[in-house]
Amino acid sequence: MPAVYVAAGSNIEPERHLRQALAELAREFPGLRVSSWYRNRAVGFAGEDFINLVAGFDTTLPAHAVLERLHAIETHCGRPRGAPRWAPRSMDLDVLLYGDLVCVEPGLQLPRPDLVKRAYMLGPLAELAPGVRHPTAGLTIGELWGGFDQAAHPLERLCGTP
Repeated sequence: MPAVYVAAGSNIEPERHLRQALAELAREFPGLRVSSWYRNRAVGFAGEDFINLVAGFDTTLPAHAVLERLHAIETHCGRPRGAPRWAPRSMDLDVLLYGDLVCVEPGLQLPRPDLVKRAYMLGPLAELAPGVRHPTAGLTIGELWGGFDQAAHPLERLCGTP
């Protein structure tokens, strides 16, 4: 059964929307594991800070079915399908890793290409699953985070969950 890791982030009522998303993820995927919550600046546009985290779970669902469930959760959290990519959002759920699957298809690219470039994805994932090997980089997530320029991309770890 593959381990799936999902980045979750919000900058519109982030505490409320992240709690809602986590509750729905836990119902959909029993055994949900969650990193600490992190605050960081918006990337790609001017806007309120985001709160981000990474959740992990094991599933027998195929990757596209997982993606459909994540889209439904985003919608329940107030994010319309077709919302602008670089804009404030109530919920953003992105599959980072689906086991060791490497896939490039319309709407699904695994591992997520910007995982190794975004502190708000890589940092929480390294906290949650440091020993997991990135399927194409050949290094563990902990090794990738150790070599990442963390000073240039600051994350503020929040105590517990807000």
